[in-house]
Parts: sequence; structure tokens; C-alpha cells
Amino acid sequence: MPTSRPRPRAGLLPLRADRPGLCANRPGLLADRPGLLAGCLRPGAGRPRPRAGALAALLAVVAVCAGDALARVFPFGHHTRSVNDLGNQFVPFHARLWDLLHGDADGGVLLNWSSGYGTSFLPDLGTYLTSPFALLVGVFPRDRIDLAVYVVTVLKTASAAALMALLLLTLRGGRWWAAGMLGGSYALCGWSLAEASYNPMWLDGLIALPVLCLAAEWARTGRRPVAAPLLVAVMWVANFYTAYMATLGAALVLAARLFTERDDRRTAVRALGRAARTVGLGIGLSAPVLVPVYLGTKHAYPGWDRPFAAAGWSDVLARLLPATYTFFTPALFIGTGTLLLACALAFQRAVPGRERWTWAGLVAGVALSLQWEPTHLLWHAFATPNGSPYRQTFVLAGLVVIAAWVSVAHGLPDRRALAGGCAVLALIAAGAGFSALITQWTYPLFAVGLVASLGALLLVGRGRRWTVLAAALLIGAQAGQAAATTAFVDRARLNRLDHYAPWGERQRAQADVVARADDWPRTRTDPGREQTTTNDPLLLGGQGGAYYSSHTPAVLTDTMRALGAGWTSNGRAVQSLDNPVTDAIFSVGARVHRPRDPYQAWNAPDDRPVTVDRAPVPPLVTVRPPGTPVPYGRSPFRNQEKLLGSRVYTVPETALRAAGGGAVADRGADDYGVGRGTYTLTATCPAGTEAYLWAPGLFGSARLAPARSGDGSDPPGDGPVRSGDGSEEVWFRGKPPAKRAPVQRLGVVGGGGAVRVALVSTRAGTVPHGAVGCLDRTRLASAVAELRRTGASAVRVTADGVRAELPAGSSGTVVLAAPRIAGWRCQGRPAGSHLGLVAVPVPADGTTVSCTFRPPGLRAGLAAGAGSLAVLMATGAVLAYRRRTGPGTDTGTGAGAGTGAEAEAGTEVRAGRPEAVRAS
Repeated sequence: MPTSRPRPRAGLLPLRADRPGLCANRPGLLADRPGLLAGCLRPGAGRPRPRAGALAALLAVVAVCAGDALARVFPFGHHTRSVNDLGNQFVPFHARLWDLLHGDADGGVLLNWSSGYGTSFLPDLGTYLTSPFALLVGVFPRDRIDLAVYVVTVLKTASAAALMALLLLTLRGGRWWAAGMLGGSYALCGWSLAEASYNPMWLDGLIALPVLCLAAEWARTGRRPVAAPLLVAVMWVANFYTAYMATLGAALVLAARLFTERDDRRTAVRALGRAARTVGLGIGLSAPVLVPVYLGTKHAYPGWDRPFAAAGWSDVLARLLPATYTFFTPALFIGTGTLLLACALAFQRAVPGRERWTWAGLVAGVALSLQWEPTHLLWHAFATPNGSPYRQTFVLAGLVVIAAWVSVAHGLPDRRALAGGCAVLALIAAGAGFSALITQWTYPLFAVGLVASLGALLLVGRGRRWTVLAAALLIGAQAGQAAATTAFVDRARLNRLDHYAPWGERQRAQADVVARADDWPRTRTDPGREQTTTNDPLLLGGQGGAYYSSHTPAVLTDTMRALGAGWTSNGRAVQSLDNPVTDAIFSVGARVHRPRDPYQAWNAPDDRPVTVDRAPVPPLVTVRPPGTPVPYGRSPFRNQEKLLGSRVYTVPETALRAAGGGAVADRGADDYGVGRGTYTLTATCPAGTEAYLWAPGLFGSARLAPARSGDGSDPPGDGPVRSGDGSEEVWFRGKPPAKRAPVQRLGVVGGGGAVRVALVSTRAGTVPHGAVGCLDRTRLASAVAELRRTGASAVRVTADGVRAELPAGSSGTVVLAAPRIAGWRCQGRPAGSHLGLVAVPVPADGTTVSCTFRPPGLRAGLAAGAGSLAVLMATGAVLAYRRRTGPGTDTGTGAGAGTGAEAEAGTEVRAGRPEAVRAS
């Protein structure tokens, strides 16, 4: 329970340096307190927090937008900003959120029918879309989804800046414009500009750090026991991953505050208990989202497994400076002015030694923890990230900003302190000189920022006009360096990372075609293999097999691999499989074919029109004969037949020869080993069948024609390209395990039955012995007709399940054409699996089958959330009762003070201890 603080006795007046009216009414109180008098007379001292927050937010918005405009990236120029997962994941997921908000989604909050033939959506929602800011996408037109995500990104950055400024003034009073500048420098740190700007959910962690530090401060002073857990819950729901890191950072800040404020042991223990209660209740309130997200990661395909490798120290020092970039080093840029103040802290004699060395030591310790593997694992929840390995860097940026604020809030650094800070900066710049990350802009920007910041700090206090000039220099230097770094990073990312075109005419035309072809839930409509992003079903509509997420289920990846599908991102980005057999299996009645994306440079020119291939397919729910199916083997052609239930392929023996006619050696028991060069693969199939090639480890091309000499360049992407002699040249981009090429159609086998495949390999790879499969369309049609005859007569799809009516007399196994991910229940029991698909025995007492989906952990999360809410409501009731019955009891609802927490209690901080001030 919150501790009560005694009200000031009669004759005692609380001094509020941020309320000059009180000071003006009691001039005698300040005769021997010039520091408080200066605070009362400081311009804008009556409204320091709103002004500081507004300045910080404005600084962040101006710098980010100016940098993007300088780089001419969207929405200020023709260069896309949809780099890496922003274009491939996050924009499509925000489009899905738009559909949910407008009632246009296939599925709901629990189940996503659009992607991966049916996947759990709550883990994706909790990972990417539960930030309160994400809801703003609903007010934009859907074809402006890229602009909506950009606006959300900028607003998050501005909010983080404003909240950090608020935190600084809560920790200790000071000049509002200095707090605003430092708040802006936090939001404009290198991590925000280089990493989080294209991972917008990470920006919720940037917001969470100052918010959780405020909650920790309330816990320390025994205030707001209801509001604090609610804020913790909002932060953990918004993005649990970065909120976890921010919670660790807030714990360190709380520990530093308890140590520097010299709280006695009993007070410190009670404060820590309140903080633990606050965090525990907040996490409990977030459990309905948090638990399913956590279990979603446990059921996901593993993806990358990269050991941690510490960055070189010269590179680490270089990342402190402006205009540097690389993917595998910590983005530590914070602005030269902020860095100067932080470096001067150790030499700032106006700051009490205990406080000075605590904050300086905390910054140094956290910086070292970034480079040590045990603490690296602690920061990342004991799992090395798949991508950037320094995702906790924003916590260090926040601590540097707090250290800078401590340095300036106690009084301006004197010349000795500034000289010491400049010496440290000189050492940093010298050490960074050994790094290859230094660019032609780094040292000029650093030098200009240092001169401007140093000059500004020397001008402050020389008069109001000089102070205004000093503020303009500090703020301008921060804005200029941040804008230049933003522009540099924008262009560097485009040169180093994959990127995708924003919504344009291509996407609009494709979405229109998909919408016209859509016949869900009678059959599925796949937006096509010629993808713009791996999440095209979310972006363009339809119900395809493509899906890319941190929660891509292992069962989906394994099943699609067995059927011959391709992937990228080491198995987490599953691609659509353009194959008539799998279309029949998954009830894809319409498949869109479109030109290859001209935005991607590796794609060959493609002037094909957008077309829709339609075919009769079984319903979403089919009935299979009794018995246990034979498990999958190695051949995707045989695996497709097992899942279809009929033999439709001829899989002949093959022979592979090099260009000179020599035999090719095997690599392992089941594959030919190929290198850079041309090869001929031969086989024999029935005339008139369609030849398909399975070569998941081939990086090159294939066609049913004599091979042309390859030039060794990268192939333009998986899929067919019409060549000069009229045959289809099909490109494969297999680089296992990161990339896997799919099974692809080569063409129709000629009258003689000979299959001669010309292969061009541009790098070392493999071709399976059973690489060729020849499809008999007549057999496929017969198999489809039988499944249609015995399949469900009516299917009703809901936002969280399926209900199907079966023909009378059905027997065997009911199979739902959806991956058997964890959470499916049929007829009140956990669903079975039929070769990776949802299955249940035909009910003996009826012809109706009902299956529902509930994400794993949802029930436990709801129980934990309900319990936490009950405790919080009880706390609120007790506080309300005390407010009515005990007028002298502190209810814990007071506002924070601009001069620190003690000022709220009506005290002045002197030598680290609260002391009441008697009115004259």
C-alpha cells in the first residue's frame, strides 16, 4: 500500500520553483536561497513541462522530416522508405489492421484467414499492432497506408521526446529549454534514426523508457499506485520486447535514485516493493496479449541462429558520432551537445560527488554490458536476436541523456568541467578514427556541433539575449546533426538493405483484380507468386499461402517445404506455391498471375498482363478415407500426392551432365553437386504431361531447351521469363538455408516423352536426383472431382473457426485445408493432424463438424489479467475509502513537481535530504 506523507505544519509553506506566484507572495522566504529565487524568476518557469515537452516534440519532428526531405525519401521524394521488414512485414500488417478496423478482414483478432492458408493472428497483433498509435492508420485511406505508417512513426518519435523532457524535469528542476533539447536528443538518438525508424513497434520502447522511469519515481515516492500499473500495462502491450528492455533500464534508474537521494534502508526496501508491485500488476494486466505472444514465439519456425559477436571498440566509438551506419554495431549517436554535457558530468563540481559518480558509473556500466555476452543475453531476454544485435541501445541513450541533465540541472558546467568534457570527446573522436565507419561527413558535423555546443554553454548566464542565443545554438546543433544523420542513414539503408516500392498503381491494379476474383469462403483466391512483398495477401487481399512474421508457425513452414514451396528469411518468409496440385489441396479456386515487380532490379522486364487462372477445386473441408496417412518423404511430388489422396505425377529417374558431357558427381546420397556453369538434366515422362522442376538449392535458371551460355549474373528471381525462342526460362534463387527455391513449371512434355532441361548455375548448389515431376492433368481432374463429391456440402467460416455440413453417410477423416497450428479444437477436443492439416474423425452421430481456434495461452492470460485487474480495483477502492474517511492521508494522486519529487511533498532538497522550510 502507498505510504502517507505528513502535510506541512501550520506556518510551513511548500516551495515550488516551477510556480513563481508562490514565490512572489512570500519574498522573505527566498532571501537566503538565491537558487530558488533564480528558479522563480526564470522565464517560462510557470509552465516548464508543457514548454519543454512541446520543444522536444517539435525538435524531433523537424529533424526527422528535414532529414527525410534531404534524402528525398517518401513522402518527400521518390525514394522509398520501405526497407527490409518495414516494407515486407510492417506495412502489410498495418494494412491488415486497417481492414480489421473497417470490418473488411478475412478473419478477426484471433485468426487470420488471409495468410499462410490460415494462421493465428493475436501473436502478430501483440507484436506489431497493439500500440495505441497504430490505431491512427484507420483514419487514412487504405491506399495511403505507407503515409499512415510514416505519420505514426513520426508521432511516436515526438512522443518519446516529450516524455523524456517530462521525466527530466521530474527528476530535477532546471531550464525548460535545456530539458526540451535533451528530450529531443533522446528521441533523435542513432538507434531511433537508424534502427527503430523502419521497425516502428520498437519506437514504443523508446516511449516506454521515460514512462516506466516516471512509474518508478512514483513508486519511490509512494504516489499513483493505480495509474502506474496501468501505464506499465500499456507499455508492455504496445511492444513487450522493447518494454522488457525499458523495464530493466527503469530499474537501473530507480536504483540510482534510491542511492543518490540517500533514502534509508527501510524506505528503499518499501520503494522497491512498490516498484515490484507496479511492474507485476502491469505485466499481469497485459497477460491476455503477452502470454499468447510468448507462446507464439515457442511455436514459430526457429529462423536464424546467430551467435553474438561484440563489435570492435573503434566502431562503437564511431557510432557515437554523426553520419555513421552499419547493421551490426550499436547506433549510439546522441548529439554532440548532449554528449558533451554527459562527458562533463565527471568534472562537474556543482553536482554532489555521490550523484556525479553514480550516474557516470551507471552509463559506463551499461555501455560495457552491450559488449559482454552474458549481459547481452540478459538485455535480449536470453535469446540473441535474428537481426540487429544491439536492440537495447536506446536504454543507454536514455541514461546518457539523464546524465547530461544531471550535469546541467545542478548548475552550468564551469570551464574546468567543459574542458574535461571536451578532452573525453577528443579521445572518442581519436579512437573512432581507426574505424572504417567514419565518413566524409562525420568529423565536420562533429566539429561544428562541438563548437556550437561549447559556445552555447559559455554564453548561458551572460544575460537574457545571450541565453536565447545559447539555446538556439544548442537546439540548432542538435537538429542539424540529427537531420544530417537521418539523411545519411536513409540513403545508406537503401544501398545495403532490401527495399520495396510504396503503394502505387501496381498494387492498386492487383488489389482490384483480387477483389473481383474473390469467392471466399467457397474457394480461396491467391494474389500470386509474382509477389511485391511476402505478405501480399495482407497488403492486396485474398487468401494465399504466403506469410512472413516472427511467429510463422513451424508446422506451416514444414508442411510447405514438404510440398515444394520456397522461402526466404531462413524459413520464416514462406512463399506462395504456384502449383495446380497444391491449389487443389488448399481450395485455391482463383490464382492471380501478374508481371514481375519492376521495382526490384534483379527482375527481368515483364510485359505480361494481369490474368486470373480459375479451376474447379474441392471445398475448404473434405472427407478422406479412414486410416493413418503415410508420413511425408523427401520428394515434394510424392508428398503432394499423399495430401491429395491420388497418384497424379510421374517421377522419373534423371541424369545430369556437365556442358562437356561428363557425369556430375553426387553431393550426398540424394543430390547432384553443381558449380558455376551449364548442365543438362535428362529424364523420360509421358507425352502431354506437364514437367515441373524441384531444385531448392539451385541458384540459376532452367528451361526445356538447349542451354544458353550464362553470363554469371544473378538470376532475376524465381519464376518464368519468356526467352527468345519461345520457351519459358525459369529462374531459381536457392541459397539454403536462408533461401529455398520452389517447385516450378517448365512446360509440356513433347510427343517423344523425352525431357531435356538446360540448367545454368551461377554459384555452387545442388539438384536432387528426383528433380523432375510430370503432372497428368486428367488424373488431377479426377482426384478433384472425387474430393468435391465427398467434401462438405456447405461451409461457414467465422472470425475464429469453421462449421461444415457433410454429406449423409460420410465416414473417415474430415480435413480442413488449413495448417494444424496449436489452438485448433474440433467437436470440443483438440484437433488432430492429417499430414500437417487440421483433421477430426467424421462424427458418428451427425453430419455437422465444428472447429474453433483459440490461440495458446489466451485463457491463462485472461485469468492473469482478471486477477491483476481485481487487485488494482481493490487498491483503488481502498484509496477512495481513505480519501473519504481520512482527510489527512495522502491518496497518492498528487502531480509531479518541476523541482523533483520532494518538491511535491512541500519540501526543499538540501544536501540530498528533504527539509521543511518555515514561512516568515
